[in-house]
Amino acid sequence: MSELQYWVWLSMRASVRPEIKNELLAHCDGARSLYYAGKEDLRGLGIRLRPSEERDLLDKDLGAVDRALEICERERIGILTCRDAGYPMRLGSLETAPCVLYVLGRLPRIDDRPAVAVVGTRRASDYGLRTAETFGAEIAASGCILVSGLTDGVDGAAAKGALDAGGTVIGVTGAAIDAQYAGRLAERAAERGAVVGEFAPGDRAFRGFRMRNRITAGLALASIVVEAPQKSGALLFARETLEQDKEVFVVPGNVDEARAAGSNALLSDGAAPVVCAWDVLSRFETAFPSLHRPEPKKTAPAPQPTAPAPEQKGIDKEKSAAYIDMEMLARHLTPQELQVVRTLKDGALPLDEVLDRVDAPSTETMSAITMLQIMGIVQPLPGKRYQIGTIPDIRD
Repeated sequence: MSELQYWVWLSMRASVRPEIKNELLAHCDGARSLYYAGKEDLRGLGIRLRPSEERDLLDKDLGAVDRALEICERERIGILTCRDAGYPMRLGSLETAPCVLYVLGRLPRIDDRPAVAVVGTRRASDYGLRTAETFGAEIAASGCILVSGLTDGVDGAAAKGALDAGGTVIGVTGAAIDAQYAGRLAERAAERGAVVGEFAPGDRAFRGFRMRNRITAGLALASIVVEAPQKSGALLFARETLEQDKEVFVVPGNVDEARAAGSNALLSDGAAPVVCAWDVLSRFETAFPSLHRPEPKKTAPAPQPTAPAPEQKGIDKEKSAAYIDMEMLARHLTPQELQVVRTLKDGALPLDEVLDRVDAPSTETMSAITMLQIMGIVQPLPGKRYQIGTIPDIRD
């Protein structure tokens, strides 16, 4: 028998908890020794096994294992054990790390590169989808890897944004590695990076998002929640990230949007608000010098007039660049957005100072900043600072 057969056999012991598999491996000389262990051998290890776990470990049938290995060979699915040098240390440090990763594509050396996860609701608003796709593109442009569940909604939009920008994506599946769960998006992720999972080909069970979440969060340095309602799976993901002692960042949503109620609640609980991907990635710039802030998108220059415009006189003269028509803005902005503009009209300020000066909850202020950025009225600066951008010519 090949050594891989024993590892695939162990990975297919579905009733045995991941942490128990790792504890057993720590007491045995690899998966081969564990395969040949009998009942007395297992009980002699001093590890408390559930009856179902003991029965599963005493099942030595290799029929399903051989079928899985045949599929791996035919479909070019890689098998990475927790004892292999290519297994990510970032993931392997978890007590619940999977003993085997099945890989479609080529898994990047993720320990040498920054990676973040972007998650959110499947039923995202247009704003949530647009923001997720933008964040994905920014992550790719910064030289960072995006880790994604590739599911519909926020996760898939972020992955699409990263892939369209030429970035590297690692998709994580909670189903069998050969299950067609994300269609063309999974194929693109495997072409630009990899799709990974802990369930062998041919396994048609889905064992819940919590199993997938620990791998997704484990491969990432931090997680960004774009939009999530109350009782959302994205909130369970945020909890998993925090349990791994990693930071959760949140894109503020509209306070009257039910699809953002859960993510806005994370802000109230102390999660860091962000309005662009660099707000997150800048924190890892020292550890990963290859990270760089993406260049802002260039807009086409305005056409030049063919003849000089007649001189304007008196009140019709064009306002200076520093002029802000507050009365005009007051007719078109929310009270919170107007407060942000008034706060920044005399010069750039750090985010914390803006939040302190605006008389509104921080979630509403962050939402206002986000909308002002979309309109171009507010521009982000390095060091989480903001300044007035271009005041549009808004007509009634």
